[in-house]
Amino acid sequence: MSRDPESLDEMEQKDLAAFCQASITLKKAYDLVQDFLSMVHKREGHRLEIWLEQGTPSNLSELQSFATGVERDKAAVQAGLTWWINNGVVEGLVTKVKLIKRQMYGRASFALLRQRVLHAL
Repeated sequence: MSRDPESLDEMEQKDLAAFCQASITLKKAYDLVQDFLSMVHKREGHRLEIWLEQGTPSNLSELQSFATGVERDKAAVQAGLTWWINNGVVEGLVTKVKLIKRQMYGRASFALLRQRVLHAL
């Protein structure tokens, strides 16, 4: 349901079409998920309010729960869907430092850890 429909092979497309024909609820869920993913990929934060109006009254408890969580932190979600700025690089560096730290757990001093981190970055 969260994959790009164009990336599906022929059999998966047929299965998806059959599932969506069999259940109106599933079709609505699929459309809402694809619409949200489109907003994420195209950075269309201005469409968030419209999506929330469609997702909140749906009969799907999972989507209602997701929409409620998005509504609670709407400003941050809208900023994330609009701005090109993110902290991905910083998070990647933090992950690398934590990996080095775990590899050295209990084996060496802080000075060696510092040298390995500086050398890795």
